[in-house]
Amino acid sequence: MSKKIALVTGGTGGIGTAICRRLADDGMLVVAAYTNEEKARAWQAAQKEDGYDFEISHIDVGDFESCQQACQELTERVGPVSVLVNNAGITRDGFMKKMSWDQWHEVMKVNLDSVFNMSKACLENMLEMKYGRIVNISSINGQKGQMGQTNYSAAKAGMHGFTKALAQETARKGITVNTISPGYIATDMIMKIDEPIRNSIMDGIPVGRFGTPEEIARSVSFLAGEEAGFITGSNLAINGGQHMC
Repeated sequence: MSKKIALVTGGTGGIGTAICRRLADDGMLVVAAYTNEEKARAWQAAQKEDGYDFEISHIDVGDFESCQQACQELTERVGPVSVLVNNAGITRDGFMKKMSWDQWHEVMKVNLDSVFNMSKACLENMLEMKYGRIVNISSINGQKGQMGQTNYSAAKAGMHGFTKALAQETARKGITVNTISPGYIATDMIMKIDEPIRNSIMDGIPVGRFGTPEEIARSVSFLAGEEAGFITGSNLAINGGQHMC
């Protein structure tokens, strides 16, 4: 049987890299979507030095036509995508009183519109194959909210409704749709926070540490596997006990 094709948006970031590596270790041909050409080429070369030969694809995940064209090009070049990981995300934090429409719109476009755009682009081939895995990377803040992040929290919460609805539409088609909601993960972004603030964040995590990108990647691997075919419309909260519901 030919290799499954996995497409990971935000694939060159900290969590994205761990996901790409894990899916490659699972035997998949992995394509990392990117927006910055120079960064992506450097990332691809660095990964190759570590033994990972990833494909890369330029996709503006907030643009419907870009997603359609990229999926078509990938299908012709490497084959149809059977595993889609919607991992792309940005923050534009600010209190609602001062938040601009641009701050709101940009986050909704990249964090939520992208989930529709990419899922729509990949779904037709999945339906034809009668097989597919869609894993949407949400956030603890999409479950509990976060002061100063009305835009981000709303977008990440929207993923859950999208996931549950699409899961019902595709459940009899061999396609599962699930979310993962990470808490605070020890990416470069988190580790660059001033140590006193970082320690105060850690104090609020019952297990007493940050999560690792590899822990998120292992969860994606599980949901992306054939053995997870009875799990759909679900959310896996990975936050060290910081939020339980």
